[in-house]
Order: sequence, then C-alpha cells, then structure tokens
Amino acid sequence: MRTTVTLDDDVAARLSRLQKAQKKSFKEVLNQALREGLKQMTSSRRRRKQYETQPADLGRCLVGNLDDVAEALAIAEGESFQ
Repeated sequence: MRTTVTLDDDVAARLSRLQKAQKKSFKEVLNQALREGLKQMTSSRRRRKQYETQPADLGRCLVGNLDDVAEALAIAEGESFQ
C-alpha cells in the first residue's frame, strides 16, 4: 500500500537515526517501528497482582455509639458528654 504520512520532527529524527544504525531503508525501519508499536498497543496488558490489605484486630470499641459523631469526639477528647 502506498500512502503519504506526515511525521513529527522528533519521530522523523529517531527513524533516521535507526535507519543509519541498522543500514536499512527508511521504508523498512518505518514498517518495523509501526509493527512493533501496533503489537504493543493491541496486546493485552499484564495483569497486576491484586493488592490485599491485611486485617488487624483493634480490640473492642471504646466508644458506645459511633453513629453520634459529637459523642464520639467528646469521649475521644476526654470531655464528659451528657
């Protein structure tokens, strides 16, 4: 297939360096780069191991009712709550 592609300056420079280093034609280097890039873009990513938090026993609850935030704060701060 024959087509026209406009390359950014940095991409063209990297391809030119590869072309000189590998002593291949610009077409071969461009096709190789596209194949490798497309392969990487379409391959499924490696699944990361799921992180698990280890439980810790904190003992019994020292505050009677955690639904009442004002009471819980007063107990935590040492105030006598009525």
